[in-house]
Amino acid sequence: MTNAIVEKLIRDFSIFWVTINPLGTLAIFAGLTGALTVPQRRRVAFRASIYAAVILTVAVVIGQIVLDAMGIRVLSLKLAGGIILFLFSLQMLFGSGDVALASPERNRDVAVFPLAVPAIAGPGALMAVILRTDNDVYTVPEQAESAVILLFVLLLNYLLLLSSDAILRIIGQSGASVLARVMGMILAALSVEIVMNALGIGSWAVPLH
Repeated sequence: MTNAIVEKLIRDFSIFWVTINPLGTLAIFAGLTGALTVPQRRRVAFRASIYAAVILTVAVVIGQIVLDAMGIRVLSLKLAGGIILFLFSLQMLFGSGDVALASPERNRDVAVFPLAVPAIAGPGALMAVILRTDNDVYTVPEQAESAVILLFVLLLNYLLLLSSDAILRIIGQSGASVLARVMGMILAALSVEIVMNALGIGSWAVPLH
């Protein structure tokens, strides 16, 4: 395995991890399912993970096709993606939107909303998936590698949801909040690199492919 492949896999994992934000989802899941039994919590975690995986996989398969049909260029996609991811990182840093996510409507399946969408498969994750599997930039094997990393992150997210009680007892809500903000800072840096790379500004920018 070459250094370029390893770097791409690490970058894919980092971007998917911070945009899917398993620790942020963990706190939301714990709050929404606190009154449920353990088997019920496991079913909710499983359904939410499956729904999110389907949504993000569809984005991998047809996301670029839709963009091509609309005549959206790769440069425009990278710039828009970088800006959206940056705004998403600001939400993680400053905690905006947490209350809305944790207050679903009555009689609504929390596995669908707000867990699958937008907690797991949110706009940041969708944009990241489309950017990292761009047909005009990456070969089919490279796209397959990104898809595998995506599914791996979703699996880790599912395992964290199953362990939500134990994890939150260890790190606490404050610990989860601090880690979410650290990930927001990392995502902010990655999103700036995406924009810099798209504009070709600065020789220090790390290539995204």
